[in-house]
Amino acid sequence: MTVAESLAQTVRALGGLWDTQRAVTALHDTGHGQGDQRQQEKRARKAMRDLAQTGLLVKTQDRPVQYRTTEK
Repeated sequence: MTVAESLAQTVRALGGLWDTQRAVTALHDTGHGQGDQRQQEKRARKAMRDLAQTGLLVKTQDRPVQYRTTEK
């Protein structure tokens, strides 16, 4: 399962607002917590951008980055 697929599964289950730290925690819990904090944050932001392209997340804020789910 890819990083984005893992995050998508968690986003669908939990919904709500997503920032980098929440995504890092979710990815860590699904076995994608390798690397230092910076690498984990980059991986999480990339996964959130990927999910925004699929329409699962919508960006609501740029700095700090924040997304909300589109599915209920």
